[in-house]
Amino acid sequence: MKLTKKGLWNSPQEIFQKLKEIEQNDIKWNSGKVFGYVFDPGKVYRNISEKALIQYYHKSGLDFTVYPSLLYLEKEIVDFAIQHLNGDKNCCGNLTSGGTESILLAVKTAKDYVLNHNPSIKKPEILLPITAHAAFHKAAQYFNLNIKFIKITKDFKVDLNDLEKKISKNTILIVGSAPSYTYGVIDPIEKMASIAKKHNILFHVDACMGGFILPFFRKIKIPIPAFDFSIDGVTSISMDFHKYAYVPKGASVILYRNKELRKYQIFSCSNWIGYTMINPTIQSTKSGGPLAATYATLLAIGEDGYLKFAKEKWNAILKIQNFIKNHKDLKLVIESYTPLIAFTSDTVNVFHIIDEMNLMGWYIQPVLSHGNIKESIHLSINYSNVSKIDKFLKDLNKAVENARKLPSGILLEKLKPYLNQIDNPEIIYKIFEEINLKPGNIPKRFAPLNEVLNILKPELREKIILEFTNLTYP
Repeated sequence: MKLTKKGLWNSPQEIFQKLKEIEQNDIKWNSGKVFGYVFDPGKVYRNISEKALIQYYHKSGLDFTVYPSLLYLEKEIVDFAIQHLNGDKNCCGNLTSGGTESILLAVKTAKDYVLNHNPSIKKPEILLPITAHAAFHKAAQYFNLNIKFIKITKDFKVDLNDLEKKISKNTILIVGSAPSYTYGVIDPIEKMASIAKKHNILFHVDACMGGFILPFFRKIKIPIPAFDFSIDGVTSISMDFHKYAYVPKGASVILYRNKELRKYQIFSCSNWIGYTMINPTIQSTKSGGPLAATYATLLAIGEDGYLKFAKEKWNAILKIQNFIKNHKDLKLVIESYTPLIAFTSDTVNVFHIIDEMNLMGWYIQPVLSHGNIKESIHLSINYSNVSKIDKFLKDLNKAVENARKLPSGILLEKLKPYLNQIDNPEIIYKIFEEINLKPGNIPKRFAPLNEVLNILKPELREKIILEFTNLTYP
């Protein structure tokens, strides 16, 4: 890119036309065909939230004394979140840019709180199952913590016996999910909290995906177990608004049992020649737009609106799961009571199914195998998908038939002589050459690469994906 000799401020249509050309290969995010990343409530609500976003976009959250309106909005949103998750007057929290920031803050807070009270801990560790979100791994890497994995049961929940066995003098935090992202399963939060309290350990509930929607599901009589501050022993919860509250990205919230714990989240610095920096969350400068958009969206949709969304999504969940149960080539990984569904196949290559669906304009996600857990397909169902379910299932059936005819293992066969050297960057780039991967060029079919990744250990997958990303970005 080069700057124009003269600015195009008087002919902005040229700029917007160029932007339109650039985005032509993007998935159509508001088409109702995207089962992940985007959560769209429809044009009416979207227009309201976008207007609020723009109205507050240029207000900076760096200093709350300059824009008291932002402090007011954050208080209102956090108060709502606390009530929604059955907190009391002692609970507190902050709005963040997304689930990852909320999780990073929960882990950072736990580390600083525990080490301040128990400085004898030299190798702090967090306990989590493989079903916990990858953001906890990111937090452990950022904050130099060890991860000790808890086993899971056949229904993908935390194994309580193993949890108790894994607790040590170095444990600073236990993590449960409500629900886990991949399979939509809610961990036994009540029993985990009891174990955490017995051992005087902080317990975080990752409700980024479910925290907002699950209370509405409970109101329409879906059997959702308790997972929130109503449970003694839960010390922090993360919940995203930009998922099932349908606000523009990025808006999440991190909540704590009390301010004594939350103060370890806050960063304060006066040891430089400048203003005293005080950051409640990770970001310093941040737009007030997401705060205003969250506030506006919650008011616009309201209780009745979210209940309507919940009912229609539940019907869509049932329809999809029934289709999969009755399909000769597909099977549910586990029955879900949340908007997150995983399914697989014993007869057809699921990576080809995903490619075929994506070529038809749908977006669905691959889940690689892990140990003895088979590879699968993940769906995050949002309200915009509801009206498209019949078309989705029809195309899914077609994708299975198309996938059945496609060859598998071609790239794997070519790489057989090199599999014992797969951690060598030269071999990794040989893989990329085979799938015609070049800087800025994203392949239309990922099945060959996914087949290779699927047989590798996680640490080798990570290395290949890191190289892939490093190559793809400028």
